[in-house]
Amino acid sequence: MKAFIIDRYGKKAALRATEIPEPELGKDDVLVQIHAAGVNPLDLKIRDGEFKMILPYRMPLVLGNDLAGVVVRVGSGVQQFKAGDEVYARPDDNRIGAFAEFIAIDQRSLALKPKGLTMEEAASIPLVGLTAWQALVEKANLKKGQKVLIHAGSGGVGTLAIQLAKHLGATVATTTSTANVEWVKRLGADIVIDYRKDDFEKVLHDYDVVLNSLGTETLEKSLRILKPGGKLISISGPPDVDFAKSAGLSGFLKLVMRLLSYGIRKKARRRGVSYSFLYMRASGEQLRKITALIDSRVIRPVVDRVFPFESTPEALAYVETGRAKGKVIVKVK
Repeated sequence: MKAFIIDRYGKKAALRATEIPEPELGKDDVLVQIHAAGVNPLDLKIRDGEFKMILPYRMPLVLGNDLAGVVVRVGSGVQQFKAGDEVYARPDDNRIGAFAEFIAIDQRSLALKPKGLTMEEAASIPLVGLTAWQALVEKANLKKGQKVLIHAGSGGVGTLAIQLAKHLGATVATTTSTANVEWVKRLGADIVIDYRKDDFEKVLHDYDVVLNSLGTETLEKSLRILKPGGKLISISGPPDVDFAKSAGLSGFLKLVMRLLSYGIRKKARRRGVSYSFLYMRASGEQLRKITALIDSRVIRPVVDRVFPFESTPEALAYVETGRAKGKVIVKVK
């Protein structure tokens, strides 16, 4: 099958097209012919080697962390899916590979595609939808009447998180550039901070939750807008001890995570708030809940551009510019 791979880690590691064998099926696996794949900042971070300490991938590696497609065949233990089903998924961390014509996915990580979405629209949902769900529903336990700041509201995670937070009944603030202010308001944001003109730290106060996807400076400033008992959740790091435990990492790596997050955790404690790192996990069960929200038109996909499969390297380069509004997709079939 055709696939795009990297041969080594590094910012200059190029995606290259090649032929590789179709994946083998375990008894709980589903073989999916990929019709469309999402392109995410996570693909860049994996390429650059940012997670090689906790996710030691073997090279060559097929990138790609979410997809939509059609079931080709299923393993002997699969009962939920059959050939011909239209599905979507975020594969498990150790089984990524959506920049290819086929992928084998554990049935527990898979869900039926929302009927009203195209393959390209469906492929835009899994990674960012699950990230928003696990941050706002699981970690934050966001409630009606609470206030949440979602950084980078025009990005892939931001566009979904704004919609989910509004559905949960929260007051939603977000940061974005001048060109996207009115656009994120239409997504549901109540307060929009144009970061080119204003400092969110001077405008917002007494917030219950911050969802951070930006750098260290933004992370530390976010602490200062939280009320006592507030929660700072970051998907851009630094990773913490709870993450190391949930990922089953070694004692040495738990120590490393403790040291990496020591500074921000200490500053959070001083302000009476909490810090936690989120590295989202695959979940077909949660995807089905997100599907219900899509079917009821609570959440809608936001697709910036669709590239042909042969232009996957260009799609990744476009994501790297940081200018995408919503998700970037490659059309595989």
